[in-house]
Formats: sequence, C-alpha cells, structure tokens
Amino acid sequence: MTRPDDLVAIDVHTHPQTEEFLAAMGRRHQQMAKHFGRERPVVSFAEQADQYRERRMMAVIVNSDSETTSGIKGAPNDLLGRAQADHPDVFLAFAGIDPWKGEAAIAEIRRMHDEYGIRGVGELNPSRQKFLANDQRFFPIWETCAELGLVVMFHSGFPGAGAGTPGGGGYRLENARPVPYIDDVAAEFPELKIISAHPAWPWHLENLAMVWHKSNVYLDLSGWAPKYLPPEVVRYADSLITDRVLFGSDWPVMTADRWMDEFAELPFKDESRRKILLDNARGLFGI
Repeated sequence: MTRPDDLVAIDVHTHPQTEEFLAAMGRRHQQMAKHFGRERPVVSFAEQADQYRERRMMAVIVNSDSETTSGIKGAPNDLLGRAQADHPDVFLAFAGIDPWKGEAAIAEIRRMHDEYGIRGVGELNPSRQKFLANDQRFFPIWETCAELGLVVMFHSGFPGAGAGTPGGGGYRLENARPVPYIDDVAAEFPELKIISAHPAWPWHLENLAMVWHKSNVYLDLSGWAPKYLPPEVVRYADSLITDRVLFGSDWPVMTADRWMDEFAELPFKDESRRKILLDNARGLFGI
C-alpha cells in the first residue's frame, strides 16, 4: 500500500492493457504495434498496480469509446471504476465516452461519477473520434464535467491512430489541434479543468501558449521520450508554465522507468521537477 506521503510521482496518462481494452482497439492494435515497433501484451490491472506501487507512484487509467466512428464499443468503464476501488492507493479512473452519443454520454459520466467516484473523463481523441471539441453540440458534455468537478483529457497533436497507413486511416490531424479547438472550450468553461495530453507536436507552440494563457489548462508530457522533447517545451515547462505541467508516460507506449530516467537528464530546476512529477497532479486531483 502506497501512502500519499510516500509518493514520488503521479503518472497522469496510462492506457489499460487488459484483454477487454486490447479488444476494443480493433485493427488499431496491430496498426499501432507496427508503427511504434512493439506489441502490446495483456497486463491485468493488478499487475499494472503492482508495477506502479513498487515505484511509489499513482497512475491515471484512461478509456475511450469511438463506437460511432469505428463501430467498436469501448471497454466497459466499470472495469476502471472497479480497478480504482480495488487499488485506491494507485489508480485514478477516467471514464471513456463517445461524444457523439450526446445524452447517453452525459448519463454515463454521471453514472460513473455517482457509482465509482471517477476523477475525470478521457482520453478523448478528436482525430480518432472525428469531432471538434469546440462544436457547440458537445458543450453539454463539458458543462456536465465542470458541474461534477471532473477533469477532461483531450489528446492533442499527432495521433497514433492511423499513423503509417494510406490516408492515415481517414483520421485528420487538424481535429487534434489545441488552438482553436481545445482553447475555445477552456475559454467557454473557465471552471473546467482540462489536460491537453502530449506536447501537441506539430502545434507544440500553440499548446504552450494556450497553457500559459489559461490557468484551467494543464499539459501532460506523455507520449514523448523526454530526450526528444522540443527545446521550447522544456524551457517553458521549467519556467512560465511550471505550475501546470504534468508527468505522463502514455504507458505502455513508454514505460515510467524510461520516462523518469530520461527526464532526470534534462536541465530542470529541482523545484520544477518536483512540481511536474508530483505536486501539480496532487493539486489537480486533491490528493
């Protein structure tokens, strides 16, 4: 059991790898394994929890539902809710929703909040789910999340889905651009806490500007090996936006060990390093 006072880091971006979650990826499972050069083995929630517990870390577990655009329903959110209940010292659960489901998506958010006490919604992927976050048809979803005090995580920048295939699988990079899409949501719902997941390359400068401009937006550094982070991201994360930058690995795309080892080699101030690894997430989630 990891006690809050013993924590060294909170990984705000991990993808469960149980059989149900891998099945919900459909053909993306093979496509992404080919693109990133690694297979995804089955890992139980208990095994993932043990990995993070051994490292004195907590981990956000995310989900996604793109049934409207892919025809494949996401893994049941109850799996994440129960994992959080079984491993409260490790897991913070985010519910996956299909924004095109409208009232049904809102009902699912409320159910997961009431039954399991989820901490957020996401990872929403505008490219893969083929929506624009600032489309007013989706505003009731963001309003509900703000009302319930839930963090919303949007994938931003280059999507892994479809990468390396003809036409990119039909997924448009533009949908995951931070400005104006996520920025508009942050402006319309200032009480809503948002995580713009990943540095958002090739729009990483837009992402930095959005986070600096709007105090309700956080940036997670997941999906990138720290040694490859653009120098502007490192510079801003160590200065102007230090209070709203979060450690995220994108596990299993990258292990927490590799991320931490490479992050240790970057020229961050000790205060910035502690905020990014732990303090900012503790404040965001009230831990």
